[in-house]
Amino acid sequence: MQAISRVIRRFCKHEEGVTAIEYGLIAALIGLVVIGGVTVLGSSLETKFTTIASSIGSAG
Repeated sequence: MQAISRVIRRFCKHEEGVTAIEYGLIAALIGLVVIGGVTVLGSSLETKFTTIASSIGSAG
């Protein structure tokens, strides 16, 4: 029983795994923000290029 208790105490004091998890969560959050920004920017750019293409097409 003491061996299990010792392992649990050592596990609770070991913080490197927690730091890795935090960095993973931060990276995932940054990834979501980048994907969201690219999606919004992509839609906006598509609208702009469509407008420009229509203008060029009707000018000719």
